[in-house]
Amino acid sequence: MTNSPEIAIIDSNTLSSLGLRTLLEELIPGAIIRTFPSFAAFADDTPDMYAHYFLSAQVYFEHTSFFLPRRPKTIVLATGEGNPQLAGVLTLNICQPEKELVRSILHLHGHGHRYGHPGKLPAPAEQPANMPAGHLLSAREIEVLILLVKGLINKEIADRLNISLTTVISHRKNITEKLGIKSVSGLTIYAVMHGYVEADSI
Repeated sequence: MTNSPEIAIIDSNTLSSLGLRTLLEELIPGAIIRTFPSFAAFADDTPDMYAHYFLSAQVYFEHTSFFLPRRPKTIVLATGEGNPQLAGVLTLNICQPEKELVRSILHLHGHGHRYGHPGKLPAPAEQPANMPAGHLLSAREIEVLILLVKGLINKEIADRLNISLTTVISHRKNITEKLGIKSVSGLTIYAVMHGYVEADSI
């Protein structure tokens, strides 16, 4: 059994915490992600066991003495661009459109962060070795996936691939069942992480 990275989200905004948790669960399926409504609740846990901390700017400013020595593990959830007080600290702008937010998380993946692996966030869970070959995506399903994450709707995908709308819907159903990912954001993350599309092309 491999060690799963443990990630803490510290933010009093429940909706923000849950949304980020959902995205991270799609990005890193094996990760254990815990949310804390306050620094006190987080401190009552075992803070240093976490590979990363995602936290509100308010928590960061109120507890800089804790997070500054742990800066490589710290990502501040910002509500806009260019906060000068956060110079030198990784930030994630949570007020951007969903597609941009996914792209930002993917760029964090490529950044020099460490989960015990040099240079980046952990790769998404690979297909288990004992999984039947039929669970991997077919060439046509990969084509559908690529067009889907590039923003094409079912009808446009059908026209582009010269297949019926029913076939596109069937491929999409197969993709979500095989990967266990239902949202377009999650499929986008999967496609980028597996090299089917470039992050900058979405």
